[in-house]
Amino acid sequence: MKIRFIKKRVAVLLSLALLAVTALGSGCGKDNSESDLSLAEKEPETGFTESQEKISVSLVTDKDSYEEGEIVHYTLTISNENPDYSISGKKFSYTNKGLVPASEGSMPDIFDTIRTGDTVTLSGELIGGNAGNPGNSASLSGDGKTVSFRPYVEIKYAGEEAMVRCVLNLKMTMLVRQFGENAKNNKTACCHDPSIFKDTDGTYYIFGTHISCSSTTDLFDWTERNDEFKSALSQETRDKIRQWNDDSGDWWGNLWAPDIIYSKEMGKYLIYLSANGDNWKSNIVLLTADNVMGPYEYAGSIVYGGFDESNYKETDVEKVLGEGELPERYITNGVANKKWGDKFPNCIDPCAFYDDDGNLWMTYGSWSGGIFMLKLDKETGLRDYSVSYETDKHSDAYFGKLIAGGCYVSGEGSYIQKIGDYYYLFISYGALEAKGGYNIRVFRSKTPDGPYEDELGHTPFYDSYSLNINHPVGERLFGGYRWKSMSEGQVAQGHNSAFVDDDGKAYIVFHTRTTSGNEGHFVKVHQLFVNEDGWLVAAPFLTDGETLDENGLDKSQITGDYEIIFHRLDINFAKYEVNEVEHISLLEDGTVSGDYQGTWSVKEGKPYINLDIDGDTFSGVALTMEIEGSSLETTVFTCLGKNTQVTLWGSRMVE
Repeated sequence: MKIRFIKKRVAVLLSLALLAVTALGSGCGKDNSESDLSLAEKEPETGFTESQEKISVSLVTDKDSYEEGEIVHYTLTISNENPDYSISGKKFSYTNKGLVPASEGSMPDIFDTIRTGDTVTLSGELIGGNAGNPGNSASLSGDGKTVSFRPYVEIKYAGEEAMVRCVLNLKMTMLVRQFGENAKNNKTACCHDPSIFKDTDGTYYIFGTHISCSSTTDLFDWTERNDEFKSALSQETRDKIRQWNDDSGDWWGNLWAPDIIYSKEMGKYLIYLSANGDNWKSNIVLLTADNVMGPYEYAGSIVYGGFDESNYKETDVEKVLGEGELPERYITNGVANKKWGDKFPNCIDPCAFYDDDGNLWMTYGSWSGGIFMLKLDKETGLRDYSVSYETDKHSDAYFGKLIAGGCYVSGEGSYIQKIGDYYYLFISYGALEAKGGYNIRVFRSKTPDGPYEDELGHTPFYDSYSLNINHPVGERLFGGYRWKSMSEGQVAQGHNSAFVDDDGKAYIVFHTRTTSGNEGHFVKVHQLFVNEDGWLVAAPFLTDGETLDENGLDKSQITGDYEIIFHRLDINFAKYEVNEVEHISLLEDGTVSGDYQGTWSVKEGKPYINLDIDGDTFSGVALTMEIEGSSLETTVFTCLGKNTQVTLWGSRMVE
């Protein structure tokens, strides 16, 4: 992408040359006319200038040929023209050839933080000698980006080839925007794998892994209710839940990803809960209650995993498949030979939902054998035993219909929500750790049980192993990112739920981690929109009562300078890399300038916006929102690339 900065770079190079001339004039003990002459006579090869990320480094010497014992005067200039970052570096290293410091302290190798618009110039003196082993430059790690330069200048010293060179690893630290009196922060919740539910009194609840729970009335400020939820499970209920699992000791820690719905037929609140165990000996249990906060009673198990010849009669396998011996496929791909996951699912991560016809379904599973779907009996909330399934490539008579994944490819936390004309299947790829690359993918279908596909026509099936974390399969709503208002990047967003509120607004609810270096996590809620092509896009900021104007915004409300985030797929998640702010301007004449060039347009009387940049057409919506962390309102857009299904967010800059 350096081509975007060519014109800028030429200007910077000229500025740096002038800076170098001035520095040499004062640092070498010569007047300016002498310095101007020496530089004018130098061939281009005797100086070095490079620009990356709007940071420029220049290294020049006062001439290109020296006699024995003569002092080599050099100048290293570092200029920061990046409006979003300050830069810093640990003590850097020189790797000179045939040259050593002329005196103690004559080869500076450290500088202070360089803020936007600032330039640092270091001048040094060298003399002929054996430089020895220079060692390695200090490495930088942690949150933020780094950029490396290796400037060098080749010269002649006493008739021999010599070189001034160094290694600079510069850390780019994003400037955090301070809002002052406009600051506004929500009270968030610590709830992993949150399942959203709205009760009849208008209160929203999220239920999560390890029997966690929080509630809110505005989707913005949350109240923790973990102890209350745990107390809703009596000892009798706990004993029944744990009947099937191999208890590894941390029993509460093995209760994962509860999903909650209300059954009008039963007049009950239903929680489907993952009871996890070792060796795939997990199951999905149903708990019922008369009130949303319980107490909950054990109603039965929906599906079991990890069974073998010795214990399958303790499950409902025989009821589903009929009496007789356990089919050979559950032995060939079994627990004993550690091949269960090659074919069959870990029975965790349930999602129960009603379709438009009132049928009740449940998806479940993860990684290993994939994501499966079963039809449930809406009168009992348990498995509908009247429905049978084939056993083939994408189906199993006991586990049901395979709708996604397989062959140990990552994918878990499935969730299906009808929004507009489509059922949308959400799946989380990657591992849930902060450095695991967790990210949410979306597919859609006209029918609840599929087939599902993404914007590019990919299905969510994997019939052979693939490392899919950064794959272009499945629309990725967002990846790791950081706005200038955030002190840390947000990463590993996943295991979401979604819902459509009474006013027709759709939302995604998920947990996120940060680049802080630990596994702390918290819940976020972003509004979802359907673009002109029927694909979901997520609002760029935390929800706080914003409303999409179905008639669209005036062009004057959209025209302006924007901070944007490209949610590019190929990021180094293992090193906390996130997509960070770039800049474009949406000009009144319908053109785009800045870090990207192209065109933009809005559809009159509609909220839709299109941007043609970076070789793709991005289709989405424009609206006004409060910038996350503040009470400042601005115009934003959220779009999806038609050719790449990469998400693009924009936020118009405000004072």
